[in-house]
Amino acid sequence: MGTVGVPVHAGPDDGERGDEPDGGDGGEGQVSLATRTRAKPKKPSQFKVLMLNDDYTPMEFVVMVLKRFFRMDMEQATQVMLHVHQRGVGVCGIYPYEIAETKVNQVMDFARQNQHPLQCTLEKA
Repeated sequence: MGTVGVPVHAGPDDGERGDEPDGGDGGEGQVSLATRTRAKPKKPSQFKVLMLNDDYTPMEFVVMVLKRFFRMDMEQATQVMLHVHQRGVGVCGIYPYEIAETKVNQVMDFARQNQHPLQCTLEKA
């Protein structure tokens, strides 16, 4: 049991008149409450575009793909190509899902058009 004039329940409307059935003051309290609880927009998840090594795709073709689809210069593309060649897999870039998926599809289509078995995939960063 509460003291006269003091609300018995606790909540965001303590101290307000509460004359209306919803305990509000014509909706103004709801607006400020909604503003306080709004979450910050979340950055989209990032995905790594990975290139896989194979024994058939020429190194020059891999370098060309890295330059064309990942905007690498000759030195960067050569380093990534050698990393893929030596380690079996290498990161071409990190992008939001839709962009990563598009790049994977572009590389795979281009490799098939040129009759190379080059494989490209993505994974969550």
